[in-house]
Parts: sequence; C-alpha cells; structure tokens
Amino acid sequence: MQLKVKLLAEKALLPRAAHPGDAGLDIFSIERKAIAAGESALIKTGIIIELPENTEAQVRPRSGLALRYGVTVLNAPGTIDYGYRGEIKVILINHSKDRFVVEEGMKIAQLVVKPVLTVDVLQVDELSDTGRGEGGFGSTGF
Repeated sequence: MQLKVKLLAEKALLPRAAHPGDAGLDIFSIERKAIAAGESALIKTGIIIELPENTEAQVRPRSGLALRYGVTVLNAPGTIDYGYRGEIKVILINHSKDRFVVEEGMKIAQLVVKPVLTVDVLQVDELSDTGRGEGGFGSTGF
C-alpha cells in the first residue's frame, strides 16, 4: 500500500516513521510560530497526500510534546478523508503556562493511516436490547 505525498515547499519533509513497524508517521512544521500559554495555532506542514482507497488518515498528538511541553493536537484525532487534496495543517494547543515555539522542521504530530468501513444509514423505530442499555458516563463505577 502506498501513501502518495506532494511537497508544496522546499522546506517540506516527507512523513516518516521513526522506527520500523511504527504505526504513526511523523509530520513536520514548515514554519516557525509561537503559541501563547492556553492558546492554539494552525501549523502548516507543506504536504498534500493521496490516501489509498478505503482509508483515512488520523492526525494524532506526539507524546513527547505533550509530556515535556503540554502541547498536543486540539482535535485529536483529526480526520483526513480519502478525497481531501488540500495542505495538511495541524491545530496545536498549548496547555502549559509558558509560551511554546514551533520551529521549522519540528515534528508536530503523527499521521496514522487506517481502514474505513462504509455503512448504509437505516432509520428504524427500535434498536435491539443489550445488557448495558443506556448506561454510560461512569455507570460501571469509578
């Protein structure tokens, strides 16, 4: 299976796995941008992708940024649909009390390609019963 990538800028980098067998491909910033404490910013990657059919790409946080700096992907996981052909941009949020600077070439997120199941939506009057029923939001205890 192939992920086709078009670079939009000279400083853009191809997504890449840090280690063989990694689920996520690191994606990189092409710009320097400061994110104030408690604020979010849209970061450009300079790449456009063409996903294999029947897949999506999920933009997920990097654990190192979250642990060391309190910076994560705001809408994690962000979904990139098969037919999208625009630049991949990442919404980062700074949960720390300090200003954070995204540097050009910095690993800012991971891209994970996953299969997609297509479903037919069917309106019904009743659903089947389960042992759980409507239990949720702590219904199994804390």
